[in-house]
Amino acid sequence: MAAKTYKICCLPGDGIGPEVIAEGKKVLAAVGAKADVEFIFQDHLIGGAAIDACGDPLPDETLAAAKAADAVFLASVGGPKWDSTDPNAPRPEQGLLRIRKGLGLYTNLRPVKIYDALASASTLRPEVIRGVDMVLVRELTGGIYFGRRERFYDEEGAGENGGRGQRAYDMMEYHEYEVVRIARQAFEAARKRKNKVTSVDKRNVLETSRMWREIVHRVHDEEYPDVELEDLLVDNTAMQLISRPADFDVVVTENMFGDILSDEAAQITGSLGMLASASLGDGVSLFEPSAGSAPDIAGLGVANPLAQILSAGMLLTYALDMTEEAGWIEAAVERVLNEGWRTRDIADESTPADHILGTSAMGDKVVAAL
Repeated sequence: MAAKTYKICCLPGDGIGPEVIAEGKKVLAAVGAKADVEFIFQDHLIGGAAIDACGDPLPDETLAAAKAADAVFLASVGGPKWDSTDPNAPRPEQGLLRIRKGLGLYTNLRPVKIYDALASASTLRPEVIRGVDMVLVRELTGGIYFGRRERFYDEEGAGENGGRGQRAYDMMEYHEYEVVRIARQAFEAARKRKNKVTSVDKRNVLETSRMWREIVHRVHDEEYPDVELEDLLVDNTAMQLISRPADFDVVVTENMFGDILSDEAAQITGSLGMLASASLGDGVSLFEPSAGSAPDIAGLGVANPLAQILSAGMLLTYALDMTEEAGWIEAAVERVLNEGWRTRDIADESTPADHILGTSAMGDKVVAAL
């Protein structure tokens, strides 16, 4: 019998989700065998698969299981099958928003690191990306994604043609405590890294951003004066991430800006299939790859599972305090890459055909490297 047992709520979701999460479980099981730990995996529905099964992107049973687990391991949700112009139709992404809210996951951490073996996969010049190692800290439960919204037909509009027609609004709103806690997460992360935080906002236009900057600076001055702090407008940040990505350490921003910038920063590495993420709060945490459900390649066995596997490493670190074992996974992935093994999304013209692996074979290589 294993010395310790952990319950992991697994959410395969849609598209390539079931394929890549299988490899994440495979690697966790291998770590468990080596560390005398047993992981009990329990699969539950979320996203489009849940809509198909019961009409709800986050069934009550799934949320209850997540709350009762030691950690949640999520793959991906969504796909064109569930796209609809009906604003009342359930959408897979609603399951993500609701589980984040239900678990109180207010912080998303997304590391962005260049592996030397994959430097050629980036569209940026090698000298630009050399040394890139940053963490994006995204506020996850506030802002426009959770604000009031409505779409309606305006019968009494003004302006051209009377202004009659459809109208819609989405409200961006933040509370002080939401900004304080995410700022603290960013400053704490920076203290463990290169001691620099870049806070991103749109202060020149948005009142929420003016409040954001004021509160971030107050938290800095009162609690973290030892950490270097800079402010950047979001549009400028989008440019600077491409022109000088190696200059960033910890980047903190609100929900929508973080959603956009984290994908931009991720693409610096050349593939979203390489990037893990952690969503943290004050209770059960959730771990997922940054890539989407990729329905166009679902079922083909060619998806890159390394982001899911690296997310398993973050799960060990942030949920189970198994930092040493997380290091095993990171080292195994780097070894596999250094040996020249690739999935097709990270292969290039120099990759031998017999070194381009499918999803399961790549997972097997990581297990062997452990």
